[in-house]
Amino acid sequence: MSDTPETATVKLVHPIKRKGADIADLVLRKPKAGDLRRLSLQKLLESDIDTLLSVIPRISEPALIDSEVAQLEAEDFAEIGGTIFGFFMSPTVKKQVEEMTAR
Repeated sequence: MSDTPETATVKLVHPIKRKGADIADLVLRKPKAGDLRRLSLQKLLESDIDTLLSVIPRISEPALIDSEVAQLEAEDFAEIGGTIFGFFMSPTVKKQVEEMTAR
């Protein structure tokens, strides 16, 4: 059993405009092996933009389409990328990061 949560919610600074309802909160689930198909895990952990653009639609709820991901504002994109990176951090590393940022 892992101490890493399986999902995380990102509150978007700039909601995504979608016909019917804007998306202000995006739920991301921890990527599974199939979600990473044809992607480099190393590039994902380096926050490579093209890799993040590919993985976000695969793990977001509501599911985003490529054009919506490409139109994300920089601060929302960075927050999403950091959240995805967090899925791969061990509990010990997460605690260290939290302690460093709390200062």
